[in-house]
Amino acid sequence: MTLMKNQIVLVVVAAGLVYYVGDRAGQQRTDAAAPPAAAVAATAPTPAGDGSAAAPTAKPQLAVASDFAQASLTELQNDPNIWVMQNGNYASTRYSALDQINAVNAKDLQVAWTFSTGVLRGHEGGPLVLGDVMYVHTPFPNKVFALDLNNDGKILWKYEPRQDTSVIPVMCCDTVNRGLAYAEGKIFLYQADTTLVALDAKTGTKLWSVVNGDPTKGATGTAAPMVVKDKVYVGISGGEFGVRGYLTAYNTADGAQVWRGYSMGPDSDTLMDPEKTTHLGKPVGKDSGTATWEGDQWKIGGGTTWGWYSYDPELNLVYYGTGNPSTWNPNQRPGDNRWSMTIFARDADTGMAKWVYQMTPHDEWDYDGVNEMLLVEKEIDGVMRKLLVHFDRNGFAYTMDRLTGELLVAEKFDPVVNWATHIDMDTGRPQVVAEFSPAANGEDVNTKGICPAALGTKDQQPASYSPRTGMFYVPTNHVCMDYEPFQVSYVAGQPYVGATLSMFPPEGKDHLGNFIAWDAVKGEIKWTIPEKFSVWSGALATAGDVVFYGTLEGYLKAVDAKTGEELYRFKTPSGIIGNVNTYTHNGKQYIAVLSGLGGWAGIGMAAGLTEPTEGLGAVGAYSSLSDYTQLGGQLTVFAIPN
Repeated sequence: MTLMKNQIVLVVVAAGLVYYVGDRAGQQRTDAAAPPAAAVAATAPTPAGDGSAAAPTAKPQLAVASDFAQASLTELQNDPNIWVMQNGNYASTRYSALDQINAVNAKDLQVAWTFSTGVLRGHEGGPLVLGDVMYVHTPFPNKVFALDLNNDGKILWKYEPRQDTSVIPVMCCDTVNRGLAYAEGKIFLYQADTTLVALDAKTGTKLWSVVNGDPTKGATGTAAPMVVKDKVYVGISGGEFGVRGYLTAYNTADGAQVWRGYSMGPDSDTLMDPEKTTHLGKPVGKDSGTATWEGDQWKIGGGTTWGWYSYDPELNLVYYGTGNPSTWNPNQRPGDNRWSMTIFARDADTGMAKWVYQMTPHDEWDYDGVNEMLLVEKEIDGVMRKLLVHFDRNGFAYTMDRLTGELLVAEKFDPVVNWATHIDMDTGRPQVVAEFSPAANGEDVNTKGICPAALGTKDQQPASYSPRTGMFYVPTNHVCMDYEPFQVSYVAGQPYVGATLSMFPPEGKDHLGNFIAWDAVKGEIKWTIPEKFSVWSGALATAGDVVFYGTLEGYLKAVDAKTGEELYRFKTPSGIIGNVNTYTHNGKQYIAVLSGLGGWAGIGMAAGLTEPTEGLGAVGAYSSLSDYTQLGGQLTVFAIPN
């Protein structure tokens, strides 16, 4: 989604919200204004005190880097006392083996300490914790703080990059950042202007940086990097600007590019072997990444990679999803538009694709496929399988064999999903309902009542999984839409959307979100907690049989993992779109979460938009949020009192 204050017209109607994506007239111009000025930040080292890359504010007394630098991430992820990667582990299960805080005593939680980030935009992701040091990130301008847990959270060092503010207008869905990565004594920061930076974890000194994309063409960085062995992986954002997606692997030692795999294009770009790379067990064939596109449209085809990445060390495969094809007008891009909306399994060393699965061929609804892949082992039909579980924006939850890409289960995780009746398990294709097909109904026709809306049954907010209950805990949206596609011309660096949308709760409902427990073998919901607004925070499950999540109003909630019974709630100062983490310090378990309203749902307040017709309809749809919370980035840490 693209949020351009001067390029978006929005209209709110009583039934819900209506917004126009992009300046329709502007998008149809072929002589549109020149793209924004170069937004690439200065990446060379800057002297201390010049206001860009701040020098360490204090000489660290802690030896966190030496304590952890020699250990591999495969080892570190198994230590529940630290939180070493954004989703807790390579499997992205967001599960902790800590159990000091449990279903019996969670009611006694209290705030232990807080920290203001000094930034007002939406705070996604969460802090990393290694030993006595916590690393906190912010949205643009992407500050990084190292906090001393032995000294009341004293700032050991902070880093603030210098970035051109012209990157902000080309950032989709607020100026969010989904967090830092750690490895080999380095903290990795992926800036909004697509600069990937390696910082010394002890001092904050910049060790190297590399630019991953061109913001003047709409490319931006919002994803959290992931490190595997000696490589750090980052994707790219900008599907609403016609950016062609890719995942890039850089050397952790010096930032040298190792490989880059595009979402679409010839085999040399997508890193596919026509005979060995498979789709549902069959070879993809030569240049499958261009064969289902008309002409050269694949060059501006989207399929960006701004979500989460997972890794199986045994199989040495990296898993991630690709986003929507560009433009949103399906009539302008006939064909399946492979490999947008696709789960990729790539060799971590070479980038070669082992298998792919396209969830939403020829997307007509902006159902990005970038949500996280949860890797678990479960018995299916009497056989233990290495599974990949994925809750897609399109409203279907997929259970797959992650070795082969075999599709095992595909069921709706919100009963109101209506754009397709089911997934054909032989072809993997959704069975689209013509009534809810903008492509079938044609350009300039408003297709009404499609569920889910473009923000999906679930967006980037990551789910969790507890091996104790066998259930997945999923933050969801409960929103439907009207959708009208129209012709749009491509201009580099300008919005390339071509659709008019309206959003509203499902018929007969008055809430915009649910928090659910899911059985991925049976493909069914076990329990549901309705929420007034979309649940936009990442969940955490623990060995204490407690599940945590945050709400847009700002509540941190703890619920019983087995029943969903609410155990605890606390109102933080701002709406929560961050992900809940846990760790220990001096033998005591803590729960940490960033609050700070923003993202798509909170863009009206985050960007200072006041007209109900601005902000992709979020200003109107979520206008009542201002009755419950305000802006402000803050870390809140909880514990059971001694």
